[in-house]
Amino acid sequence: MNKLFNITLFLSLAFSTFSYAQTPQFPIVKGFGGIYEIPEATERPDPDGTYKIIIDLVSAAESPGTVNRMVDNIARMVNLHGIAGVSKDNIKVKVAIHGGAVFSVLNDDFYKKLYGIENPNLPVFEALKESGVVEFYVCGQSLIARDMLTTDVWGGAEIALSMLTTLTKYVPQGYMLMRF
Repeated sequence: MNKLFNITLFLSLAFSTFSYAQTPQFPIVKGFGGIYEIPEATERPDPDGTYKIIIDLVSAAESPGTVNRMVDNIARMVNLHGIAGVSKDNIKVKVAIHGGAVFSVLNDDFYKKLYGIENPNLPVFEALKESGVVEFYVCGQSLIARDMLTTDVWGGAEIALSMLTTLTKYVPQGYMLMRF
């Protein structure tokens, strides 16, 4: 009897685990920011809503050889709206990059000078840009504070006077501020 109970318990746990196992999905940002559908979720974005978001990206990567988790988190946020049925035409994201996060958006040549490897974040930035919903602004003040030139930055980003002025420009235009 005890053996039968153990087998039954094992099988029920195994099948309940497998029923929740899913493959990551990438509805808008292809290949990055993998997310999962939660059919039971009752709190979801309005699929007919329009989402204007500005992200204050200040966090650096944990190490030069890894993708900055917060950059991937931008892709996750966009994909989560997509899996909820929000059209990419109704998602507008602007990212104000400053502080330690500027190292995440350096071009490969400058990144190699600093760390001896290509920038692992650039494929994520490229996928975000290709999604058509994300624009990037790098704080010129943060670059100067780190003895970097505007030419050291990935070509898909625009140079801003500052993160501060980028936020004060877009928040009054109805962009919701998030800090990553």
